[in-house]
Amino acid sequence: MNTDAIIKVENVEKHFKGGEIKALDGANLEINKGEVVVIVGPSGSGKSTLLRCLNLLEVPTGGRILFNGTDITDSKVDINIHRQKMGMVFQHFNLFPNMTILRNMTIAPMKLLKKSKEEAEKKALGLLERVGLADRANAYPSQLSGGQKQRIAITRALCMDPEVMLFDEPTSALDPEMVGEVLDVMKQLALEGMTMAVVTHEMGFAREVGTKVIFMDEGRIIEENTPEEFFTNPQSPRLKDFLSKVL
Repeated sequence: MNTDAIIKVENVEKHFKGGEIKALDGANLEINKGEVVVIVGPSGSGKSTLLRCLNLLEVPTGGRILFNGTDITDSKVDINIHRQKMGMVFQHFNLFPNMTILRNMTIAPMKLLKKSKEEAEKKALGLLERVGLADRANAYPSQLSGGQKQRIAITRALCMDPEVMLFDEPTSALDPEMVGEVLDVMKQLALEGMTMAVVTHEMGFAREVGTKVIFMDEGRIIEENTPEEFFTNPQSPRLKDFLSKVL
């Protein structure tokens, strides 16, 4: 049994419309500390559903998910405590439009982690410095570009000192020239040893930054491998077909 696994997904199913749609059909996955697991596949293959199940934004229909050894699908578990340890970054930035960037970043640490305003602001300003946006602390989301908003969304999640970061297609709503600035922040996080699960269409990122790449189709994990093997030596006909279209 792997003791390094932060997250273990065991036979997870997710059905919609009373079972008519099987968004997940028996998914099994382990994510170890420090791994960057990149999940790819065609639209509708279950990638985002799998990611959203990891912190119970979608509640699985069957199977279970262990986070640090605790079965978070057990109704007796306080999922909010575990969610605090998992940062989540979405396709759309979900920033509060009526709050400054600094306030967006400090509200959760102050409320949930009971940090003082001074402590929360110090951490937030340090993170803004890291992503090159220290001068935007008192700006509002509407004054930022899409790429800047997404970098803020990442740093806001980091303000909670998460053990794992989940990214759900973080660059797909961005103009092409802004994609790089967001991927650079994610690369830096990976270099620093952050455990990450990333749903993306960015194959270059998967190849360069991923420690493990997973291919999903029709709610199932069809293949998983190191980036090198995944891209140069795909095993299943379905993955070969997919890669021939996206590379």
